[in-house]
Amino acid sequence: MNPSPDVARTAAPSRRSSGWFAHPVLSLLLAVSWLALSHSLEPVHLLSALLIGLIVPRLLSPFLSEAGRVHWPAAVRLTGVVLWDIVVSNITVARLVLGPLHRMHPAWIPVPLASRHPRVNALFATIITTTPGTVSATIDEDAGVILVHALNCDDPAAMAADMKRRYEDLLLRVFHVETGRPS
Repeated sequence: MNPSPDVARTAAPSRRSSGWFAHPVLSLLLAVSWLALSHSLEPVHLLSALLIGLIVPRLLSPFLSEAGRVHWPAAVRLTGVVLWDIVVSNITVARLVLGPLHRMHPAWIPVPLASRHPRVNALFATIITTTPGTVSATIDEDAGVILVHALNCDDPAAMAADMKRRYEDLLLRVFHVETGRPS
């Protein structure tokens, strides 16, 4: 007796999660990294990059979650926003550090999280830390908040809202995540 198509589909692992290109971005990054490290585009290095890009993600597949869909226009916009903010923040922090220290107003800012999505929250904390002048100290998933230390902050609520608007909203779009924090 043959199993129904639905049972056969659920019993077999998905081709995408266990195939050779389950993580195409990781494969591409590994191959490009290898070529950058080797400083060469000779055939032996191109072949090595291809093999590394194919084999390493395949070996790591038991430890990696499924790649998931990415909304690329939102990802490109987020990248531009983050790069711009890093440049502007570097200038701002340089002015603060080189100027009179009494102008600095450090603060701890609780930034509420819009979802429980681990990838979104981890990238949100990483972006905050990457931007000069702020450091994400901890992610409290139970309370649904990231605790951020800011080098200079006059209005913690406004700064938290700005981080959410500039980064978290775009991250939610990038990974197609619905907002809300179900318990």
